[in-house]
Amino acid sequence: MTSRSARFDDLVLDAVQLIERRIGRELTELEVAVEEVPPTDPAPWESGIALGRLFPAEGQSSARVVLYRRPVESRAGHEDELATLVHEVLAEQVADMLGMDPEDLA
Repeated sequence: MTSRSARFDDLVLDAVQLIERRIGRELTELEVAVEEVPPTDPAPWESGIALGRLFPAEGQSSARVVLYRRPVESRAGHEDELATLVHEVLAEQVADMLGMDPEDLA
C-alpha cells in the first residue's frame, strides 16, 4: 500500500518527465520539491493559497520549483484530476522559469 504523499511524489515525477519530453531535454538546471503546505508568508504577487512556487536560480544554486501537496490535493476531486492539476502547476512554474507560455507545456 502506498501513502498519499508517495503517490503525490510519483505524480510529480511523472509530470517532470512529461514536461522534459515536451521540451526535448532534461531539466538538469531545476530542482523539484514537494512540501506539505506553503509558508505562512506568501509572496507579494500571490493571492490565496499557493499551489506551487518558483525560486529562481541564484549564484551557485539551481532554480527550484516547490509544489504544495495539501493545497493541490484539496482542489482535486479524484486521482485523474490530481494528476492533471500537478502537471498544470508544475508546467506553470517551469514555463515561468524558461520564459515560455504554460500552454506550450500542457
